[in-house]
Amino acid sequence: MTKTPKRRPRNAERTRVEILQAALEEFSSMGHSGARVDRIAARAGVSKPMIYDYFGDKDAIYAEALREAYVQIRRGEEQLTLDPDDPCEAVRELVRFTMDHFRRKPWFIRILNTENLMGGETVARLHDAAEIQSVLVKRLSEVLAQGAQQGVFRRHVDPAEFYVSMASLCYFPISNMHTLRAVFRLPIDDDWLDRRALEASDMLLSYLTADTLPSERPAPPRST
Repeated sequence: MTKTPKRRPRNAERTRVEILQAALEEFSSMGHSGARVDRIAARAGVSKPMIYDYFGDKDAIYAEALREAYVQIRRGEEQLTLDPDDPCEAVRELVRFTMDHFRRKPWFIRILNTENLMGGETVARLHDAAEIQSVLVKRLSEVLAQGAQQGVFRRHVDPAEFYVSMASLCYFPISNMHTLRAVFRLPIDDDWLDRRALEASDMLLSYLTADTLPSERPAPPRST
């Protein structure tokens, strides 16, 4: 008589991670309204009631999945070296990571698009959203400050606003790759995206290393 193998006890933290990853993929693919908890359960290999036990209703699952999207990119940034003694290379490293994260984890862009279509209401209610982002702002502040101290970067660059510029250059080619391919016949593949990351770094460093912006330069004297 064949004995039925005993089921290994489920690891609670691993189960939570698997549910969140399944939720990220479901919400990013189907949007908030189209997502289904039963499909999340199937993706994660758990029962639907278990998901409700862990997180609550569908809105609560979505909120936790959105938070996880931010946690994962910040966790990856924490692992970067970002050597303050070489601020230019630190900026290039951050750009490379950002482009690669958007490329390798397309659900990140899609779930942010979903949240923006919903007016950002859920992220505004996350109690620790600012705390999650503060890790990046702190590290980027250190790089920008060191660059300014070395006389390499302009002073008084706001780290959050600089990150918006950097993320924009990485975000658009990934989020719009299908239309860009169709309209401009661009060969958007890994090599093309690697080149875009390099060019984005050059653009950002050109700004950081410029003495003054055109808008900050004195106007030429009027001719009489």
